[in-house]
Amino acid sequence: MSFTLAIVGRPNVGKSTLFNRLVGKKLALVDDQPGVTRDLREGAARLGDLRFTVIDTAGLEEATDESLEGRMRLLTERAVDMADICLFMVDARVGITPTDEFFANLLRKRAKHVILAANKAEGRAADGGVIEAYSLGLGEPLRLSAEHGEGMSELLTMLMPLADEFDERATQDMPETDVAVGEDDEDAPRIPTKEKPLQIAVVGRPNAGKSTLINQLLGEERLLTGPEAGITRDAISVQMNWDGVPIRMFDTAGMRKKARVQEKLEKLSVSDGLRAVKFAEVVIVLIDAEIPFEQQDLCIADLAEREGRAVVLAVNKWDVERHKQQKLKDLRESFERLLPQLRGAPLVTISALTGKGMPRLIEAVMKAHEVWNRRVSTARLNRWLIDMVEAHPPPAPAGRRIKLRYMTQAKTRPPGFVVMCSIPEKLPASYSRYLVNGLREHFDMPGTPIRLWMRSQSEDNPYKNKKKSIPSRLNKHIKPKTDFYG
Repeated sequence: MSFTLAIVGRPNVGKSTLFNRLVGKKLALVDDQPGVTRDLREGAARLGDLRFTVIDTAGLEEATDESLEGRMRLLTERAVDMADICLFMVDARVGITPTDEFFANLLRKRAKHVILAANKAEGRAADGGVIEAYSLGLGEPLRLSAEHGEGMSELLTMLMPLADEFDERATQDMPETDVAVGEDDEDAPRIPTKEKPLQIAVVGRPNAGKSTLINQLLGEERLLTGPEAGITRDAISVQMNWDGVPIRMFDTAGMRKKARVQEKLEKLSVSDGLRAVKFAEVVIVLIDAEIPFEQQDLCIADLAEREGRAVVLAVNKWDVERHKQQKLKDLRESFERLLPQLRGAPLVTISALTGKGMPRLIEAVMKAHEVWNRRVSTARLNRWLIDMVEAHPPPAPAGRRIKLRYMTQAKTRPPGFVVMCSIPEKLPASYSRYLVNGLREHFDMPGTPIRLWMRSQSEDNPYKNKKKSIPSRLNKHIKPKTDFYG
């Protein structure tokens, strides 16, 4: 999905009808009565060759209190802040109302890109409303009929250049991952530059101290903090330098279990945090020392590992821990038991409030980034593989011994290895884990995700499934020896 489009406007202008048309399904309720949509709904939209995320919002109303309308407006404003593009919809048959004018002013201040759409614009009866829409000062209105599909090609024309801009920006921000390597490639990792800094995401449950940690690393109070959970509502990017190394750090909103995410605001925050993980090279999973390794902590760490990012676990609020030695021992035991896929990942105790442990955290992040870029030569890998097989030979399913012939590194960021073997589909997962753990220990690659692929040497053989028919055809033309010797 290249960008996010939020459809906003006052109640009953046709937002949900357009949402359903863009996603190709009737996901949102549609009715003549205003106020049917009360929260946010996301969908995967398709318009021509464009693929993007579309958000259907509640109708904008001028309520700012704790009433239902006030909460609905807060949700919609949050969607405006998060969206790359806002499609502001007005009713061409009703004309421009004071509410439309109020929210046009709001969008001018808060939205990055605004497209003004005059809906229900089919027929001459809508001409007056379309002309009146010019008075909002948001440019030429797009004539639209969400119900009949009119104006979709014009909308596509308006979105195309914006989509190209977002694609270019995403390409610049997206880290290089799964980089193919060859024997002649340099072993040194990519050095972060000002144009391509080292990208770090700080993730964790609400109120773990993520914004406080980033403020401490920055040396200034740039991000809003407080005792209340959920102050950070979206992923915020900040630039800094660590001993001359350019860093871009993402502060993300707190993630909770799906069942506990009651507010739609928080659901948006979680999806924003997940996107930040994809843009990171190193992920700092921040854990509260008072309630460590809850289910959501484990899910966040596992997500980062599955995305192939280097992981550092930071245990915050260590300054208030009374029994530090015993607590640290318990934490390490829980970590090894609950997150075996991140075996050996750095676990650093810190206090984001006082700054204690910051040098150790920075050192752990830089080490994790270096390991994430690690290269191992084919010669070293195969000497190691021989020792591993001799120490613990692979099983022999149905009496056929699986032969591991040779090994090479195919990728880095994270490290990925290919093992050529006889019958790879029969090799159990336990033996693959044995090899991965051995790689971590022998080549000093603690904690980083390691990808291991088993391949058969005959997979690239074009004659693998062909019968050896050439010799048999030749035999037909060879006469018995008695013909030659009489």
